[in-house]
Amino acid sequence: MNWWDGNNLRLIQNNLREIDADMNVDRELDRLQEFGANTWMINAGGIFAFYPSRLGYQYVTPYLKKDLLREAVDKAHARGIKLIARFDFSKAHESIFAKRPEWFYRSKEGTEVNYYGIVHTCINGYYQQEYSLQMIEEVLTNYEVDGIFFNMFGYTHFDYSGNRYGPCHCDSCQARFRSMYGKELPEKEGDPSYADYQEFKAATTAELLKRVREVVKRLRPEVAISTYFTEGIDIVREESNTALKRPHPVWLYSASENVKAVEDSWDDKLISNCCINAIDLTYRFNAVSKHEVEIRLYESIASGSGLDFCIIGTFEGYPDRDNFDAVRNAFRFHREHERHFGHFRSMADVILVKPDGPGAVGLQEYHGLFKMLKESHILFDVVVQSQLPAKAESLSGKKLLLLPGNVRFNEPQLEALKKLHEQHGAALLATGHALTGDERSRKALGDMFRTEITGSLTDTYAAYVKVDDKKRFASLGDRDWVVVSGTFDFTNPDKDNRKLLPLISPASFGPPERAYGHEISAYYGVSVTPSGAAYMPWEPGTLYYKHGYEDHKRLVTGLIGHLLEEGSSGAANRLQLQTNAPSSVELFFDQVDEGYLLQLLNLSGFNGVTYAEPIPMHEIRITLSGIPIVSAASLKGSTDLSLGRDGEAYILEVSPLQSYEAILIKST
Repeated sequence: MNWWDGNNLRLIQNNLREIDADMNVDRELDRLQEFGANTWMINAGGIFAFYPSRLGYQYVTPYLKKDLLREAVDKAHARGIKLIARFDFSKAHESIFAKRPEWFYRSKEGTEVNYYGIVHTCINGYYQQEYSLQMIEEVLTNYEVDGIFFNMFGYTHFDYSGNRYGPCHCDSCQARFRSMYGKELPEKEGDPSYADYQEFKAATTAELLKRVREVVKRLRPEVAISTYFTEGIDIVREESNTALKRPHPVWLYSASENVKAVEDSWDDKLISNCCINAIDLTYRFNAVSKHEVEIRLYESIASGSGLDFCIIGTFEGYPDRDNFDAVRNAFRFHREHERHFGHFRSMADVILVKPDGPGAVGLQEYHGLFKMLKESHILFDVVVQSQLPAKAESLSGKKLLLLPGNVRFNEPQLEALKKLHEQHGAALLATGHALTGDERSRKALGDMFRTEITGSLTDTYAAYVKVDDKKRFASLGDRDWVVVSGTFDFTNPDKDNRKLLPLISPASFGPPERAYGHEISAYYGVSVTPSGAAYMPWEPGTLYYKHGYEDHKRLVTGLIGHLLEEGSSGAANRLQLQTNAPSSVELFFDQVDEGYLLQLLNLSGFNGVTYAEPIPMHEIRITLSGIPIVSAASLKGSTDLSLGRDGEAYILEVSPLQSYEAILIKST
């Protein structure tokens, strides 16, 4: 068994500056133990070595007065704390560039990227392809580290100031791309060969990660490998972070989505979602709100992961300590109750398929549906599209698969979808122009959804769909028209398909005296096959993600409700969960060894931009049927619980809900 298999990481990363090379290790470990951490990540090598390297091209920081890595490993282990060594091979000191310029990134014009004396390397150059393996080997053979982490692995075409330089045109990149595709490298995104370049980046990154894994596991099989990719990785790392130049909307569910996309998709990988302390990498010494940190950390453990927190430099002297108590409280809670976390068994009937792969599109559509499901308290799992074939067998009992903007599928992915739909009876709901990206996918659209695309309306200003079925869309009883924006595809469904939400064609909208002339078109906003495959040829998820109009959520969740009802005959004992909790409560419900764990996270302090103190909520009722409940107990101890019966259903009342609550439910 691997040391990380317990899925109970409480990781703190000190993202060291070179001036921290002489840091007080004992004092830092005191702070880690005070927080309740069990894993420590610090810098080891790459850009700067924090140990006395003997390798000629491993630059050692001149601030190093001792073997920091040795002291950190020995003292962490003495306190029962694991240590993960951080490497960054994406850049190297300019003194190495002066000696071996062929190892480094080159723009189309042949220039390097030198950022304050640190120069960008290239993944296809000797430095990353071969020399990085020597650096890894030096650390693994001389230091008893428990894991290694790679920062900025892969292709880095931008600097820390956000300047973008385009694809690398070093000799190694040009030769390798030409040998694989018989073409010249693209100069910029949108060039004819750019789609091939996306595949090239994915393939070459995966190939190097495989080689890294071979080296690591040959030398030290007990060492965990971690980075932001999945190929050859034991601990997949993601980040919940912010940036001042990032466009809105602010993504409230960052930690939940990051964790679920990995936790639900791979059985052999751990996910560690790093809560980045700083508001931006340009402002590393000002922290995000304690309320935002609290949401990130509790979303992480509630979604099936451990805890992960990163700070620049050391705790000593850090100028913003406002969120430290929130971090400490979350870490200590997890330490006290870790036996209940990290090994959840899903209770979801719904699968949200996340678009992935080179050049994946549709992420706004995906985020919009993710948000809809969370706000509607519909239990769901996330499976990334590339993992559908591997997960198909375990998904055979699921009732509904959602395909939000998954425009291209390969053959194994399509086979998995067809098997789940045709053999196992799972309903399908596709939105956001799913299955339109290539001929193979369009054929599958016809086979599974019994429809075809015959054209598109791109100028949808003043277009709507008409809510023509008030039974299926009961929550839109007094609203007959719903806004359409973005591209609307014209479809030609089979005659046996149910056609709903007719498109109201655009008409004049100004001046007010001329705001009339709309007509019902011959096209529809959704068609549903007799076997339960629903197709929405427009972008309700993207509209909800960007604008938040409840109408789009009500249309999608109305369809989901009917697809689940129509596909659940004979499943009277299936879990049913209902609640009066508002949409600003994030709800989690999973099976655990001792019964079930119900978790509620109060998001009411978020106003769309700012994170503030959540408003206490009272008399939240959760109705559960299909589970014979014996008892319910709060792990936080910050709320009053009452448990009652209504026929065969059990009713749990939580009052008040402050910020977060975890309730252990035991059943017979």
